Amino acid sequence: MELRHIRYLLAVAEHGNFTRAAESLHVSQPTLSQQIKQLESALRVQLLDRSGRTVRTTDAGEAFLHYARRALQDLDAAERAIHDVQDLSRGSLRLATTPTFAAYLVGPLMDRFTTRHPGIAVTVQEMTQDRIEAELARDGLDVGIAFADVRSEEIESESLFVETLSLVVGVKHSHAGRSKPLPAKTLEDQALVLLSSDFATRLHIDRYFKHQDITPRTAIEVSSIGAIVEIVRRGSLATVLPDAITLEQRGLSSIPLSPALPTRTVALLRRKGAYRTAAGRAFAEMASTWDRLNGWPG
Repeated sequence: MELRHIRYLLAVAEHGNFTRAAESLHVSQPTLSQQIKQLESALRVQLLDRSGRTVRTTDAGEAFLHYARRALQDLDAAERAIHDVQDLSRGSLRLATTPTFAAYLVGPLMDRFTTRHPGIAVTVQEMTQDRIEAELARDGLDVGIAFADVRSEEIESESLFVETLSLVVGVKHSHAGRSKPLPAKTLEDQALVLLSSDFATRLHIDRYFKHQDITPRTAIEVSSIGAIVEIVRRGSLATVLPDAITLEQRGLSSIPLSPALPTRTVALLRRKGAYRTAAGRAFAEMASTWDRLNGWPG
């Protein structure tokens, strides 16, 4: 049994088809089939059920893949460890954040990190917290930025700061410039533009509305923070977003609600026991000094 046998089996299991798996591996289908048969012969067990239109793993195949995936993760981590440069002159960082952080947190963090470590190649992705945890668990990411209430037992969190949310309006809104808290009940008469239910922030907002027994009129649903900011900035609709976004965007102002929306703890997420590259450790240390109100410490 060799590593290529395991990678080939994983490809077939993921695609459910020998032809598509062979294309993804850039090998011929006969070669792929022969390699899988060699693996089954070496293990003396049938790993794939080829009887249907879709190729499926047998019970034995599923049990084998459970451990094979972990073995490949560890081997990939070992390879990165070999190439990891402790002086940070080169290396890579794979980061993912939930979408709202792209509007106020990713920019300052990336500016500071790349200024300090220009030799590090950084990949940043936006995704839901569930997907971040899944990608961390399968070693597809080094670090995630989301919220402290993680669901996976494989993921550990390190608190960074507390995020607050408020009503956000533009200069044309009737409440623009208001500093006193606005009773939540008044939102019943307020047309809002809100994030779609795909966002954890929207679910957080909806729970608040339900707890306050109010049903605001959602005039527009949007799947982009940038689009919401522009709609609110240029029109008379309001929204609910983290206060930090208002601080980063001109033409917007935050109005506290009474009672206030529950705060959320923003956290750095990593896989428990995973190898931590020098770049990952440097980013985590830097992120822990984030201060959204007073800027970076000296």
